[in-house]
Amino acid sequence: MKTTAPAKTTKKRILLVDDHPVMRDGFAQLINHEADLHVCAQAATPTEALELLSQHKLHLAIVDLSLGDASGLTLVRDLLHRQRDLPVLVLSMHDESLYAERVLRAGARGFVMKQASTEEVLSAIRTVLSGVNYVSDRIKGRMLQAMVTGQKSAEGLDTLSDREMEVFQLIGKGRSTREIAEGLSLSIKTIETYRMHLKEKLDARTATELGRRAVEWTSRQQTGKV
Repeated sequence: MKTTAPAKTTKKRILLVDDHPVMRDGFAQLINHEADLHVCAQAATPTEALELLSQHKLHLAIVDLSLGDASGLTLVRDLLHRQRDLPVLVLSMHDESLYAERVLRAGARGFVMKQASTEEVLSAIRTVLSGVNYVSDRIKGRMLQAMVTGQKSAEGLDTLSDREMEVFQLIGKGRSTREIAEGLSLSIKTIETYRMHLKEKLDARTATELGRRAVEWTSRQQTGKV
């Protein structure tokens, strides 16, 4: 009597983009422990990620939002510009209530926080790989409530554009106007205009108050106290 060998599982090939090596290696080990998943490439910067995109046939890219002073949102758009059908999952410490909808608008298929359980992270990966968008139940509820009531966050940060959020975050990291302009390849005058818009939208009376609020918010994001 002949026996048939079990079919060999084809692992889904994943690009993991995170600028913290320890964090990146930890998530890679977690993913590689699964029988159907494999991190075939890792990148610390957007430039590395885009280079690896052309070298591998990927099923999924997992991208952090903060890559040094670079924007994960911009990388999401750049990845999809080069490969429109590539599913992208954002895995970040940033507050999902502020960023989940933003990353979906940028073209990503899902958002999951690094503070989530192992089971939730793996569920998010498999959900996105199956062709379904992923956000947590908490965010689904908030998004539905916002649609019905038009309710905004108390801090007003959800009124900011993606670029304004990026500038606000860099202010919170202590970057000067010149440093922000150079990092984003924009003019100093343009960054000054963004600063003015931030003060107006966040009701900050002075540049010092805007800077203090940006530092406090960035600190909460980095420690996971959102």
